[in-house]
Amino acid sequence: MSVVGVIFSRFMRRSIVALVVAIVGVGAFTGGAAWLLQDPRPPAGASRGERLFYAYCVECHGVDGRASWRAALFLLRPGDLTQRIRGESDRYLFDIIKQGGSPIGRPGMPAFGYQVTDADIEILVTYLRALSNAPAAPR
Repeated sequence: MSVVGVIFSRFMRRSIVALVVAIVGVGAFTGGAAWLLQDPRPPAGASRGERLFYAYCVECHGVDGRASWRAALFLLRPGDLTQRIRGESDRYLFDIIKQGGSPIGRPGMPAFGYQVTDADIEILVTYLRALSNAPAAPR
């Protein structure tokens, strides 16, 4: 084999090894990120309100309602629902879920009125009350 063939062969071998290592590294990174960012699922036998909360609220507010680290990644501060909804009326909670926070100066809260029915929003408000163990404020 010529000198050029030996150098080319070593170069190709190193390139292939580097490519395989890079592919394995990218695969491990994306697999880990997918596992870390996996959406939590509601427990078996969850109520309708809990399933709605997991479907629409957990990404920002977290499983326990005390805010999620995922929201912080996007510089959102959803706050602690267990404390924030104390003193708020059911109507206020209904409106902010349905219309979002922009009409009342809380632009981080998206509107869910197009995805969720009014009956489901009422069920979700009831679940939020149970989550926070807070009685409804007088209207």
